[in-house]
Amino acid sequence: MDAFKSLLSGTTSKAHSQRSYTIYRNTDSNQAGMSQVEMKMAEQEAEEENEVSITHDMAALVTKKPRDKRKAMIYLILIALLIFTLAFLFGYLATGSCQSCVDPRAEYLVVSDEPDQSMQDSQKTILYWGDLKLMFQKYLNSEEQIGKTIKRISRTNHPAGSDEINLLAHEIMSYFRKYKLDHTWADSHYVPLHFSNRLNPNSLKFVDRSGAVIEDVIIEDPDIYCPYSTTGNSTGGLVYANYGEKEDFQLLQDQGPSPKGQLVIVRVGKINFAEKVANAEAFGAKGLLIYPDPSDFLLDVQGQRLPRSTAIYGHVHMGTGDPYTPGFPSFNHTQFPPIESSGLPKILAQPISANAAVKLLSALSGPPAPLEWRSPYRLGSNFSDPTRQVQLQVNNYKSSVMINNIFGCIEGQVEPDHYIVIGAQRDSWGPGAAKSGVGTAILLELARTFVAMVKNGFQLRRSLLFVSWDAGEFGSVGATEWLEGYLTMLHLKAAAYISLDNAILGDEKLLAKTSPLLTSLIENIIHQVDSPKRSGQSIYDQVVPQGAKWENHVIRPLSVDSGAYAFTAFGGVPAVEFTFTEGAQTYPFLNTKLDTYERLNQMVQGRLPAVAKSLAEVVGLLIMKLSHDQLLPLDYSCYSEVVLQHITRFNEFASELKSRSLTLQWMYSARGDYMRAANKLKNDIYGSDEKSEKLNRMYNVRIMRVEFYFLSQYVSATDNPFRHILHGRGQHTLTALLDHLTLLRTDPTSFNESIFRKQLALVTWTLQGAANALSGDVWNIDNNL
Repeated sequence: MDAFKSLLSGTTSKAHSQRSYTIYRNTDSNQAGMSQVEMKMAEQEAEEENEVSITHDMAALVTKKPRDKRKAMIYLILIALLIFTLAFLFGYLATGSCQSCVDPRAEYLVVSDEPDQSMQDSQKTILYWGDLKLMFQKYLNSEEQIGKTIKRISRTNHPAGSDEINLLAHEIMSYFRKYKLDHTWADSHYVPLHFSNRLNPNSLKFVDRSGAVIEDVIIEDPDIYCPYSTTGNSTGGLVYANYGEKEDFQLLQDQGPSPKGQLVIVRVGKINFAEKVANAEAFGAKGLLIYPDPSDFLLDVQGQRLPRSTAIYGHVHMGTGDPYTPGFPSFNHTQFPPIESSGLPKILAQPISANAAVKLLSALSGPPAPLEWRSPYRLGSNFSDPTRQVQLQVNNYKSSVMINNIFGCIEGQVEPDHYIVIGAQRDSWGPGAAKSGVGTAILLELARTFVAMVKNGFQLRRSLLFVSWDAGEFGSVGATEWLEGYLTMLHLKAAAYISLDNAILGDEKLLAKTSPLLTSLIENIIHQVDSPKRSGQSIYDQVVPQGAKWENHVIRPLSVDSGAYAFTAFGGVPAVEFTFTEGAQTYPFLNTKLDTYERLNQMVQGRLPAVAKSLAEVVGLLIMKLSHDQLLPLDYSCYSEVVLQHITRFNEFASELKSRSLTLQWMYSARGDYMRAANKLKNDIYGSDEKSEKLNRMYNVRIMRVEFYFLSQYVSATDNPFRHILHGRGQHTLTALLDHLTLLRTDPTSFNESIFRKQLALVTWTLQGAANALSGDVWNIDNNL
């Protein structure tokens, strides 16, 4: 100790300065023998090097310079090492060993054990992917709580434009604020919606040839109607057309009776209402009646069946969004041009009950239905009483309604301007337990869970956007109007969309309507979530038979009636919609006023909360991968194979094309350029510095826009909203090109070479544009033009 004091008090003369260490001791009368020592270093200029500044009363305390200089140097080195070691340990403890901070591609991150303290002040641990899943499961509410939320949301009817739906909007907004999401807001639109006319309800009658009423065919629910049906009345014979698919109408046209100029009756199923009406219109029908056939709803739900007096609701717009402002957002200040969607029908459409259908069908004459239709009825178009005809009157009206989409956001830390969007329809024609209740409950639960995870250290790389959509029953109106409002920027911002609509219609199998970009990620996720029905099995093992190709049992193409469709086909954002179903059987109460919590719970043998929680886990793990991984886990190379599967079907027409001096060479070449661009991007990523945030962001932007590349830039968004050449609708798509080419065999006189060349150019240059965009900068594009 004496040597240490001597070292502190020693002075060393320098040419330009002198340092002196002065120790001050303050005596405390209450603590005998105890003293406080202070060290003071004074630095003096060269001209003062011979002076020693010592106060008179402290002069006796100055120690002398040590005589052993070697010993002093040893102590100096030891002290320096001690200071260095302490500084290193302090720095290590202050910064922690956060591998995910230096390598965001790693599947682990640092979290705090004490959520109320800052990350710098709390103890940290490394969390691997398995631990992260446990963390998500820890903060996810119990099955009982999820069930209560579903029951509360579906406690009453809440159609778009009603007071009930506006109250539910306020309730969801209050939950987002209660959970303390970073941002919460509402997005409002004014849209014209169709409603049934209670003062003058729709009607169906038997009339004679002069138009006099013979008998009313009772429509047992006066509120039932098809939004966007044309209005007026139509009278004629009646033709039975099975499910109303194209093949059904083609058979009638070829073998009779022809549907042209007649009313047609079809049963629910196979395709949606809008497609049925579009097919009927294409074959010349004057109107369409749609009924639920009891043979399609044999499922007994704890002794309950769909009552024969119940009709099923459904809109008939062949598209999504507000059909009176196609391509434009329905903002209040916009002066809309006088245009309508090409998907609006020009014929009448009306749902009817099984009771009403049997009264009509049992009176038909004509040939019996084909055996493959498995129907006991005759085809019509006349009735057993030749004087009878059917008259349909539709009196729906249009009214402007303000709809509200509710948003809540959790900001990402690295790429906050890139979003993962999770949405659910909020409105429903009836209580809507399956239609909107489950989806909205899972939406709220996921928002709450991820806020809790973030508070406990989970670091989102990208932002999460939770959205409750309005007017979904009218064809995803709320979601599509939002897309239209931000069409120029969403492909730069939204990395993926996850729809929670129609989430649970059973518990036997999980289906995913999805963009191909998400397929491989979905496979990975469903391997990791336990089946809600079979203990000890994953969802993958439950759904996919051993040795079978899993895509055939899980993956379905995006369809126009899916809440995810507009995001991909219109917005160019990869999207997915998950649904638990009963396979071949159908949940009978969907789109009826009988869609209650109790019936849906009975449908899944009392396991509704468990199935909902399992689906929440699937979506939650998908969100974690999309929001946390350093590189977006989207399989951009998949489109090379998807396009190849489409265009190989063109090969069988090689001889017909050659005879007309037509070639598909450049379309094949464009597909090859895309394949090469995808492979090059993959190699560039693997060979790059994974710690470079500049490179990572550049790669993510290119990956995120792949879906957008497949939107045709050569057609108008107002004339052809669904511009995607694979998932869209219109003359610019691969499907339209193949259908036109097929005419060379089925109807050569209808083949138009000029139109075909234009279609081929649209497809080819969209593919080539996708290949060029994926290549990156213009100096990286390498194709053989």
